[in-house]
Amino acid sequence: MSIRINKDNCIGCGGCRQVCPGSLLYADEQGKSEIRYPQDCWGCTSCVKECPVAAIQFYLGADIGGRGGYLYTRREKNYLHWVMVGPDGTETVITIDKHKANAY
Repeated sequence: MSIRINKDNCIGCGGCRQVCPGSLLYADEQGKSEIRYPQDCWGCTSCVKECPVAAIQFYLGADIGGRGGYLYTRREKNYLHWVMVGPDGTETVITIDKHKANAY
């Protein structure tokens, strides 16, 4: 499991680096985030959720049913939109109310 960071979209805010439990993310020379050891990514998606500009994508490998797709998030006030992009480019969006996300 791993993530990829679109450096063109990254604004260098550092939020992803602060929430990565494996300390795998660091700032490059321009202050933009990079992943140190992609193979060590735990797949927790903390960085994906934290990114305010959808610069981080989580790869959905075949081992978890993704067949090469990816997901990212978009923020909208109190909502977090999880966008799953399939290998054929189709998108599925799941919207979560951030204030109710931990309710069971």
